[in-house]
Amino acid sequence: MPRKPSQERAKATVEAIVSAGFIAVGRDGLAGCTTRGIAEIAGVGIGSLYEYFTDKNQIFAAMGEQLAGDVVAMIRDSTPAAAQLDLRSMVLLLAKNFRELLERNDGRYLHCARHVVQMDLQKQLARIDKALLGMAMQFVMHHPELLRLQRLPAMSYLFIHGGVAAVVRHLSDPHPTISFDALAEGLALMVEHSLQGELRAAAA
Repeated sequence: MPRKPSQERAKATVEAIVSAGFIAVGRDGLAGCTTRGIAEIAGVGIGSLYEYFTDKNQIFAAMGEQLAGDVVAMIRDSTPAAAQLDLRSMVLLLAKNFRELLERNDGRYLHCARHVVQMDLQKQLARIDKALLGMAMQFVMHHPELLRLQRLPAMSYLFIHGGVAAVVRHLSDPHPTISFDALAEGLALMVEHSLQGELRAAAA
């Protein structure tokens, strides 16, 4: 049975294996990724890898925890400033911060993001959804007029998940037809116009 790292050297080995997992998935995809390939990238022996992980699925799970943890931290760090902005500025800020997170460490998360839908990350996605809900509640507290919108939960879901997918796809495209700034501006205007239209309808 794999053991949990307790000493600093062991923790460094586990971190190297998880980091190598991101590189391997980005290079070879989930199906082509192997524990031996991950060990080679990490610079550790296959025996050392099996001390901490029984198979590549356990490595994928650790990768999911790390990715979700960084996304949640980004959301929470962004919330105080984002909640006080207008809609357009909030979307632009989140798009910028999400891009910076995805491109961190030579785009490690970005290269892996296209495979996320194939990974069993329901628990991790729930953590991210909870953080986003907290941000949304803070935003509504600073913009109480939004409480009049009955369809706000559904619209928020569509904006968030559609926006994330659009950002990932754009950054993954080696030859995008528009700039990232244009994409972010388009997302911001879509959110702003949609919610303004709903507010006018609610007032009528």
